[in-house]
Amino acid sequence: MESRAKPTCPSSIGTHFVDIHEVLPEEEEEEEGMTRMAEKARKGSNRQFKVREAKRPFRNLSRQVSLETSFSALHRETRAKDEIRVLPRSGRSFGGFDSASRVNGEARKGDFSMFKTKSTPSKQNSLLPSRKEREMESQRVDGDNGPDESVHNTVPAGRYFAALRGPELDQVKDYEDILLPKDEKWPFLLRFPIGCFGICLGLSSQAVLWRALAASPATQFLHITPFINLALWLLALAALISVSFTYILKCIFYFEAVKREYFHPVRVNFFFAPWVVCMFLAISVPPMLAPEKLHPALWCTFMGPYFFLELKIYGQWLSGGKRRLCKVANPSSHLSVVGNFVGAILASKVGWKEAAKFLWAVGFAHYLVVFVTLYQRLPTSEALPKELHPVYSMFIAAPSAASIAWETIYGDFDGLSRTCYFIALFLYVSLVARINFFTGFGFSVAWWSYTFPMTTASVATIKYAENVPGVLSKGLALALSFMSSTMVLVLLVSTLLHAFVWHTLFPNDLAIAITKRRFVKEKKPFKKTYDIRRRARQALTRHSSENKDFGGENEIC
Repeated sequence: MESRAKPTCPSSIGTHFVDIHEVLPEEEEEEEGMTRMAEKARKGSNRQFKVREAKRPFRNLSRQVSLETSFSALHRETRAKDEIRVLPRSGRSFGGFDSASRVNGEARKGDFSMFKTKSTPSKQNSLLPSRKEREMESQRVDGDNGPDESVHNTVPAGRYFAALRGPELDQVKDYEDILLPKDEKWPFLLRFPIGCFGICLGLSSQAVLWRALAASPATQFLHITPFINLALWLLALAALISVSFTYILKCIFYFEAVKREYFHPVRVNFFFAPWVVCMFLAISVPPMLAPEKLHPALWCTFMGPYFFLELKIYGQWLSGGKRRLCKVANPSSHLSVVGNFVGAILASKVGWKEAAKFLWAVGFAHYLVVFVTLYQRLPTSEALPKELHPVYSMFIAAPSAASIAWETIYGDFDGLSRTCYFIALFLYVSLVARINFFTGFGFSVAWWSYTFPMTTASVATIKYAENVPGVLSKGLALALSFMSSTMVLVLLVSTLLHAFVWHTLFPNDLAIAITKRRFVKEKKPFKKTYDIRRRARQALTRHSSENKDFGGENEIC
């Protein structure tokens, strides 16, 4: 019995040490010591193998338990690293700025400095994550791009369509995460979108409409007082000053957020809106405040910035790339076209007929391109979300403005002017017939941008009634004007209620906080680490079975 036990017991001990060597190669020196002890055990006599020495495997067992603890710690550490790579789908924060994170027992607020102008690490608050934490959090995004790169780099146009939804692509889809906390109220300037210039568009176009109603021979029987035009003009001017001042502050303090809006495929078109509003105000200025013929310097002041921005946007459409027209075209793209016709009207009023004809030609050419692109929806373009259907009212604005501009330049509502007007009228009727396009959406500031196309169509109808007098044309002009003014009044009341009563006019602007790439799914651990854990489990299982066999043999010995 003893002769059979002697080779078996040491052999099992040796085999056990070889298994540990395979699992933990870094324990090389300790393993060599154990191997020397095993060789001594083989050379020793049976008398030296006492019960006290037989307990030696249990010492190894205690040592192995410590190794098992180290493997458990390694497993926990690896699991923690893997969890860092994936941003939890809470949508709260990015880059270590989770509002639920705590520093010294206090909740850490979201970090909004990433969107500030010229933000530097030295200006960070002491409660914000350290540099090491930022490096760890940078693993949350796909690839090696950190949060700073996600903020400061250009976001592809298709990424906005993929990550956002809503009437103005202003809502984040459920499976997307953002850079800023959703459950925390952001600073006011970050919540103030450039779409607020839509309010100015609606009010200034109403000033144009009511001046036309007061001065047109077709509506002379209504005896409309010009003071309505004066009140609306002053209200539109006050709105423009307020919105412009607030947005200038946003440009000063949060320029990175402004850049995000500029690359947004829908909001980039609203950068034309301030200059269109200025031209609307110049066209609709009450006669009691200004002379009948305006100074050409006024046109240069308003049309100059618009024209340079137009060169930039049209150049991107023409030259191709990620922002070519078939990739970014949406109904709000008409805003970048309408300004040409409004500028042509103003140029004609200041006496520059040739400049007016030039702008009309440029605007009409690009209107045709935008119209065809949106009409056929090329297979290579991004699919237009269902929530963007209300923006189809923008289709009415360009042909209506083109009709008015042609009549202003040539002084006659001739064939081409009527052709543009009939196109606008048909689109208007087709949209009214599909009223379900405009249902099911909550109120937002963006709804103001849908009012000025209706107003422009009403003004074009008044011009048509002047040249084609009749009950039908006059009735149509009054009906469209009433619909337009009613819509503006409803939106004005809703805006005041949301702003001063319910305080919900400016929710968090989630559209500017999307990431450059979509977050990747959790990756499997590295193969090397996975093999180490697997071998460790196998070694522990083998060791426990050998200890049972070894203990039984010692009893026999």
